[in-house]
Amino acid sequence: MKESLIDKFMSRKGLTAGFWIIALFMVSMLIYFTANLQKEVPPIPKTVTSISGEKLYTYEDVVQGKGYFQEFDLQDWGSLLGMGAYIGPDFTTEMLHYRTEFLYDYYGQELFKKNNAQLTEIERGAVKERVKQDVKQQTKLLEAGTVYTDASAQAYHRNVAYITKMLVEGDPERAFKGGVIRPEEAVKIAAFFDWSQLVSSSIRPGTNRTWSNNWPNVPQLDQGVAFNSHVVSLWEFLILWTLTIVVIFLSYEYLFKKGPDDKLEPALKITKLFPSQVKLLKYIPIVAALFVVQLLIGGYLSHLYTEPKGDFILAQSILPFNVLRSIHTQLAILWVAVGWLVGGLLIAPWVANKDHKFPWLVDVLWGALLVVAVGSMIGLYLGATGHLRSNWFWLGNEGRELLNLARIWDIGLVVGLVFWFILVVSLIRKSATNNPLVSTIIWSAFAIATLYIAGMMPVHKIIPNFTVDDYYRWWVIHLWVELTFELFAAGVIAFFTVSLGLISQKIAVKTMMFELFLIMMSGTLGIGHHLWWQGLDEYWVAIGGIFSALEPLPLALMIIEAMKNQKEKAHSGEGFEFGTVFMWLAGSAILNWIGAGFFGMIINTPTISYYAHGTYLIMPHGHIALLGAFGYISIAFIYMTARANSLAKDLVWNNKLSKWGFWILTIGALLYAVPTYVIGIEQTRIAHDMGYFYARLRSAVEPMKGWMWSRIIPDSLMIVGGVIVFCDLMLKTIFAKKLR
Repeated sequence: MKESLIDKFMSRKGLTAGFWIIALFMVSMLIYFTANLQKEVPPIPKTVTSISGEKLYTYEDVVQGKGYFQEFDLQDWGSLLGMGAYIGPDFTTEMLHYRTEFLYDYYGQELFKKNNAQLTEIERGAVKERVKQDVKQQTKLLEAGTVYTDASAQAYHRNVAYITKMLVEGDPERAFKGGVIRPEEAVKIAAFFDWSQLVSSSIRPGTNRTWSNNWPNVPQLDQGVAFNSHVVSLWEFLILWTLTIVVIFLSYEYLFKKGPDDKLEPALKITKLFPSQVKLLKYIPIVAALFVVQLLIGGYLSHLYTEPKGDFILAQSILPFNVLRSIHTQLAILWVAVGWLVGGLLIAPWVANKDHKFPWLVDVLWGALLVVAVGSMIGLYLGATGHLRSNWFWLGNEGRELLNLARIWDIGLVVGLVFWFILVVSLIRKSATNNPLVSTIIWSAFAIATLYIAGMMPVHKIIPNFTVDDYYRWWVIHLWVELTFELFAAGVIAFFTVSLGLISQKIAVKTMMFELFLIMMSGTLGIGHHLWWQGLDEYWVAIGGIFSALEPLPLALMIIEAMKNQKEKAHSGEGFEFGTVFMWLAGSAILNWIGAGFFGMIINTPTISYYAHGTYLIMPHGHIALLGAFGYISIAFIYMTARANSLAKDLVWNNKLSKWGFWILTIGALLYAVPTYVIGIEQTRIAHDMGYFYARLRSAVEPMKGWMWSRIIPDSLMIVGGVIVFCDLMLKTIFAKKLR
C-alpha cells in the first residue's frame, strides 16, 4: 500500500524533519523581527518641554529614572505598562489617569468656569473633546522632543509631586513603607513614569492608535480595545479547538498504535550508584529546603495582599513586600534549575555506562550553586533596600521582574549551567548508542543557559529604553517556559516513561518529536502575546494570539498511555519500583496542560489580555504552570535520585508519605486558582466598565477580602505538602534505614 503524505509526516523520520524545518523557520522569523525592533519601539525624546519653553525633563532623566526604578525593585511592587506586581499601582496608568483628571478640571475652568465635578453631561462632552485634543493631537512622542501644552505641563508637575510623596513617604494602603528612595531620585523616576504614559497615550505616527496599541482602557479619553483584537481572539479559539481535535486524532491514530514489534523496555534495574551519583545526595536537601522557603514566602505575601497595612511576623520595614516577592520568584527559578541539574547528572552515567573521570567536580558545582543561591538572595535584599547604591547592578538586584539577579550572580549562574553541560556531555558523547530522548534533554538544557545570556545584554549596564529591555526580558522568560523548558520537559517525561518500563521507546520517541514540533510552532512566536501593549507594533496582536497553548496536549496524552500500561503491569503482578517518581512525572504533564494549556488559553486571547493584563486573573496560569510543568519534574528528579540510592543500598522505601505530600500540594495548587480567578474576574470587569486605573485601586479588591482570606486554605495546603515532601526526602536519604 502506498504511504500517504500524513503517514510520512507522522513517521519518526518525518516528525524529525518537520521539527527541524519548523524550528529553522520560527527562529529565523524571531531573529528577523528582533533585527527590526528599533524601527517600531517608542522613542525617548531628547527633551520634554512645555509650549511656553519650560524644560520638564530630558532623555538622561528618563534613563536615570529607569535605573532607579530597577535599583529599588519597584516592578516587584507595582507595574509599568502592566508588567510587574499587582499589589501596587500601575505607574503608567496612574500618571495618565491623574494627568487626564487634571486636564478635565483645567479645561472645565477654561471653557465653563467649572471643575469637572460641576460640569453637566453636555459640558463634560465638550471638555472631553478638548482633553482628547490635548493628549492625542497636540502631544506627540518624538525622538527630537516632545512639547506639552501648558495644561499638560502643569499636570506633569502635579504628578511629580504625587509620585515623589508616594515613593519617599510610602503607600501603606498598598504595602509600601517608603523610607528608602530619596526625593531627588523619586523626581527622576517620575520622569520615567511620565515617558511610559506618553507611550500609552500618544498616537503612533501614521496610525490612529497609541504606541501601546490603545492599552490601557481609558473611557475618559475614548481609548479602548481595537476591533482587530476581537477578530484575532475569535480566530485563536477556532484554530485552537480545530487543532486540538487534529492533535488527538493524530496521537491515537499514529503515535499510540502498538505494532507487533512494539515492546516495553525493561524497567531500570539499579544495584549500585556511580561515585558522582552518590554525591548528588547532598543536592536533595538544598532543593527541598529552597522549595519550602519559597512556599512559606508565598504564604507571607498572600497575607500582605490581604492586609497590606499590617505586619505579619516581622515588620514590613524589615521585610518589604517587593523584596520578598523578588526572592519568592528567584527561589522558584533556583530550586527548579538545581533539581534539573541533578537529573542530568543522574542520567548521564547510566546512558554512558561509566562515570566521570573526576567525580569530585559534582561537589564543586554544588558549592558554586550554593554560593550563587545565598549571595543572590542577600544581594536582592540589600539592593532593593538601598544598601548598595553604588554597586546595586553588580551585587544587588537587576530590578527586572523574574530576572532580578544582579549581574555577578547572573554570570555565576550561567557559568554553573555551562559547567554542568560540559560535565554531562563529556559522558553522553561517549555512549554506545545515540539516544534522541537524552539528546533532547541535554541540548534543551544548553539552550536554557544560552537564552539566559540574552537577558544579560549589555553585560555592563542597563538598556535605556524600557520597551527594548522588556522585549529581551520576555525573550528569556517566554522562550524559557514555553519553548526550551517545554523541550526539556518533553525529553524528561519521554525518557523516564521508557526507562521505568511504562511505554515503548518507539512510541516515546515519536510522541516526543511530535511534541517538539508543536512546541516550536506555538512557543517561539507566541512570545508576541506579551509584547503588543508595551510599545511594539500591532502585528504582535495577531502573532501572539494565534500561536498559543496547544503544545502540552501530546505529553498529557502520552502520560495517559503510560498510566494504562502501569495498570496493566499492576494487574499482571509485576512489581513497579518507581511509583513515586512516575506520580510526580504524571502530575507534571497533567498540571502542565491545566496551567499552561487551559489557563494559558483563557488569558492569552487578545481581548481578555487587554482587560486582564496585570490583574489577579493572570496568577493561576503562572503559578500552576511553573509548579506543575517544571517544579514537579525537579521534584521527580530528586525522588529518582533518592530511589536509586535506596535500591543501591537496600534502604527502606515507603510511598505513603510521598503520596500524602503529592496530593496535598497538588490539591492546594488547584484550589489556589479559585479565589484568584474570582478576584481577577471582578478586576477585569472593572477594567472593562470603568477603566484600568480603577481595577488596580485597593478599593477594587477590598470588597473581595473574603476571597482573599480564603487563600489561607490553598496556601496552607501547599506549605504542608511542601514540608511533607521535605521530611519524606530526609527520611528516605539522610535518616534512611537498612531493609535488614
